[in-house]
Amino acid sequence: MRIIKLNEDTKKNIMSELIKRDPNQYQSYEAVVKDILDNVKLNGNKALFEYTKKFDGFDLSESNMVITREEIDEAYSLLDPELVATMKKAMENIRAFHEKQLMESWFTSRPDGSILGQKISALDSVGVYVPGGKAAYPSSVLMNIVPAHVAGVRRIVMTTPCNKEGKVNPATLVAADLAGANEMYKVGGSQAIGALAYGTETIKKVDKIVGPGNIYVALAKKAVYGHVSIDSIAGPSEIMVLADDSANAHYLAADLLSQAEHDELASAILVTTSPELADKVSGEVNGYLPKLSRREIIEKSLDNYGYILVAENMDEAIDTVNEIAPEHLEILTRQPFETMAKVKNAGAMFLGEYSSEPLGDYFAGPNHVLPTNGTAKFFSPLSVDDYIKKSSVIYYTREALEAVSDDIIRFAKSEQLTAHANSIAVRFGKDI
Repeated sequence: MRIIKLNEDTKKNIMSELIKRDPNQYQSYEAVVKDILDNVKLNGNKALFEYTKKFDGFDLSESNMVITREEIDEAYSLLDPELVATMKKAMENIRAFHEKQLMESWFTSRPDGSILGQKISALDSVGVYVPGGKAAYPSSVLMNIVPAHVAGVRRIVMTTPCNKEGKVNPATLVAADLAGANEMYKVGGSQAIGALAYGTETIKKVDKIVGPGNIYVALAKKAVYGHVSIDSIAGPSEIMVLADDSANAHYLAADLLSQAEHDELASAILVTTSPELADKVSGEVNGYLPKLSRREIIEKSLDNYGYILVAENMDEAIDTVNEIAPEHLEILTRQPFETMAKVKNAGAMFLGEYSSEPLGDYFAGPNHVLPTNGTAKFFSPLSVDDYIKKSSVIYYTREALEAVSDDIIRFAKSEQLTAHANSIAVRFGKDI
C-alpha cells in the first residue's frame, strides 16, 4: 500500500478520488435504467419475464415467479445445519439490538386543555432487494428484514434474481425465512425495483424499498424515490482505521484487507501518527496477499483506493476521519473511547483490537447497512426508524384556541393567507 504524508493537498486529492466511486457519478447508465422502469410500469409482469430471460437466462412466468414453501424447505436441506444455527444466533443479536431502538407514541397535556403528541406507526409494506450470484449475502438479508419485523411492518417482500435453472441461493432463502419475509419473488435488477415501486399483476407495490445492489439497482432506487421511499443509494464498501503506535500491525493489515476484497472499487485507508506503524502495515499487507482467495480484486482495490496516511498528530488524523466520514471506522489507539468522543462522522465505529469490522458485518447486532461515500456526515445506519413514520397530533379546546387566535390571524395575514386567518376567525365571530 502506498504511504503518503498527510497534508491539505493530499487530503483533497484522496477525497477527489474517493468521490469518483459515488453511484451518482454514473449518469451514462441512467437512460438504460429509465427504459427498464418505464417498461415495467407500462407492461407489468410481461416486462419482468422479458428482462429475466435476457439477463438471467430463465423463463419466468406467473406460475414460477413466486418462491414457494417447498423451495424454502429445500433450501434448508441444502445448507449446513451449523450455518443455519449461526444465522439464528446472529439474528437474535440483531433483533435484540434493534428492539432497543423502538420508539413509543407520546402525548403531553397543558393546563389550558390542549394536547400535543406524536403517533408512531410502522410502514405497511417494505420491499427488500437482495442481490444474487456471487454477491449473495445472507447477512444483509437479516440486516434488512429483522429491523422491519421489529418495527411491526405488516408486509415484507423480498425480490432476488434466480439462476438459469430458476434456483435462488439457498442461504438467501433461509435467511429471509428466518427473519420474517412474507413474500419472495424471483426477480432481480432494475426491473425488480420497478415492480416494487409501481406494482405488477403479481407483485403489489410497496411503501419503501431497501437493500443493496449493483449500479443499475442503485440508479433505479434513485429514480423511483418520491414515488416510494428508499433507504439510501449505497456506494462501494470502505474501511478506515485510526491508529497510534500502540496498534498491532498484523491485525490492522488483516482488517484493511477484509473490506478491500469486496470489489475493485472498495476503499481501505489507514491514518496513523506513527511512521513506523505505517511501514509495518504495508509489509503485513504484502505478506497476506499470496494467501487470500480474492487477491486480484484486493490488489486492484488497494492500487486505486488504498492509502496509508501519516499525520503529524492525533488531532490532524481525527480531522481527516471526520472529513472522509468512512462507512466503517476502526479505532486502534491506547484510549479508544476517548478517541471516539472526538469523532463525529462515521457509519459504524469499532473500538479496540478485538472489535474488528467483520464482527459488525455478521454477528454483533448493530446494522451493517451503513452510509458510504462521505454520507455519514448526514446519514445514519439502517435502523428501526427506517421502517416507521411519525404523525403529529394536535388537540385544542375552544378556550385554548381562542387564547392564541389573534396571534394566528396576525401571522396568517402577514403572509397574505387570508383563508388561513379566516379558518381561525370564523370560530369566534371575528372579522378578518
